[in-house]
This record gives sequence, structure tokens and C-alpha cells, in this order.
Amino acid sequence: MYEHRSEVLLSRPAFLRRMVRHGALALLLVVGSLLLGLVGFHFLGAQAWIDALLNAAMLLGGMGPVGDMGPTAGKLFATVYALYSGLAFLIVSSVLFAPLFHRVVHKLHMDLDDADKDA
Repeated sequence: MYEHRSEVLLSRPAFLRRMVRHGALALLLVVGSLLLGLVGFHFLGAQAWIDALLNAAMLLGGMGPVGDMGPTAGKLFATVYALYSGLAFLIVSSVLFAPLFHRVVHKLHMDLDDADKDA
């Protein structure tokens, strides 16, 4: 997926396309996670759609649930969804920053290789 350290650095337009693809994947993960929370809070938590959306967004954003959770099934769902949201945050962050991190490390390796050639 990424270029090997012995290959040339990806051009800026190609790198921007890679960033857009990774951003689209991250957005898809966030929207999918939000929909999962929306449906779970609505049907298991017996919340109105707007309240379910608010709770899903707040948990996914790391802020915590808003308001009371009615039935036991809703509380259990909120527990599992909160744990999932923490992992989803890490996954989305990794997907977004992987190309940038790779480019920096690749550039550093190229600079080190150039320095070794000069010595």
C-alpha cells in the first residue's frame, strides 16, 4: 500500500489523493459508528431518534452519555458502545494519520540515506 523506503517519495498530488482516500475511509467509519449508536440507543435504550443521535455522538466524541438511560438493555448497550467508541477513536485517528506519519518517516530515511552517501 505504501512505498518502500528504497522507492522515491510519493509526489504531492499523489500524497493528497492518498490523504483524501484515508479521510473518506475515516469518515465512513465515523458515520457507520454513529449509525450503529443511533439504532442501538433508539431500539435498546428506548430513546427518541434525536436523543439517540445525541447520545451516540457524545459517546463517540468521548464526552459521555447525556440524560438517563431507561431499560437495562439500553444501559448494557451504552456500556458496550462506550468501549467500542474508544477503540473507534483510535482506529479513525490511525487511519487519518498513517499516511502523514509514513511520509515523515520515509522522508527521514531518505535524508539519512543521502547523508550516508555523502560520507
